[in-house]
Amino acid sequence: QVQLVESGGGLVQAGGSLRLSCVASGRTFSDYVVGWFRQAPGKEREFVAAISWNSARTYYANSVKGRFTISRVNAKNTVYLQMNSLKPEDTAVYYCAVRRSGPSYLDTEYDYWGQGTQVTVSS
Repeated sequence: QVQLVESGGGLVQAGGSLRLSCVASGRTFSDYVVGWFRQAPGKEREFVAAISWNSARTYYANSVKGRFTISRVNAKNTVYLQMNSLKPEDTAVYYCAVRRSGPSYLDTEYDYWGQGTQVTVSS
């Protein structure tokens, strides 16, 4: 069992930045791939970014590539999502999730999820 808690969301103007954190407890965090997903009102949850257990590989949705950066510090059981040049269309609830196999773009392939943190970008 892994428990995940996201934080760092908030209200920001377009062009601004936020850094989300996902802190894990429970099983050995370094065993897991971590992904960030988001869900906007009335839309399905979508993949944002993922990172392998040793940070060697990172993956991004085309919509955030070049603006968002995923990173992790296993010693702190924490994964970060640095979000720069935010746009109103980035407004959503952001979730972190973990799985034991390789990175995946599919939310159904992740085993444990956090409660989410709201990000709102005003124009």
